[in-house]
Amino acid sequence: MIDTHELNRRAGSQREVTFSSPAPADLGIDVIGVPEGDPIQFDLRLESVVEGVLVSGTASGRLVGECARCLVDIEDEFLADVQELYVYPESEAEPDEASRMEGDLIDLEPVLRDQVVLALPFQPLCTDDCPGLCPDCGVRLADEPGHKHEDGSDPRWASLGGLLTQDEQDN
Repeated sequence: MIDTHELNRRAGSQREVTFSSPAPADLGIDVIGVPEGDPIQFDLRLESVVEGVLVSGTASGRLVGECARCLVDIEDEFLADVQELYVYPESEAEPDEASRMEGDLIDLEPVLRDQVVLALPFQPLCTDDCPGLCPDCGVRLADEPGHKHEDGSDPRWASLGGLLTQDEQDN
């Protein structure tokens, strides 16, 4: 929550704020996200406008998750742009048009959640060319680039291999 009490309601007044806040729970998707309680750095400008307060700036922090191909732990950074109009409580704006202030307080969590989750990769990778895991034994192919198996045949198809041999003998 940001307190806008020091920012008077005259259109055109502004102030810049920089602060750190702990990350809320479940800020991310299943495979990558911001750990709960990790610090998120905010660099924001609060501008008083006729309808309310326009908040713009950035939020940054740490992401942790796992590679979608090889399941190795990964860590990255995010930088999310924040721009949202918060209308005064007495405003006639519809709820889907703008966020509403609670007295002099602004709740950044819904906007932060929207911006961070939309910026996350759907399938995060440890490297752009991650080869993934071996489909037969599960070994990480980036650790063993020449990885191969002696017998490449699937035992579930063994009985069909016998039919092919018998069919060739008949011709």
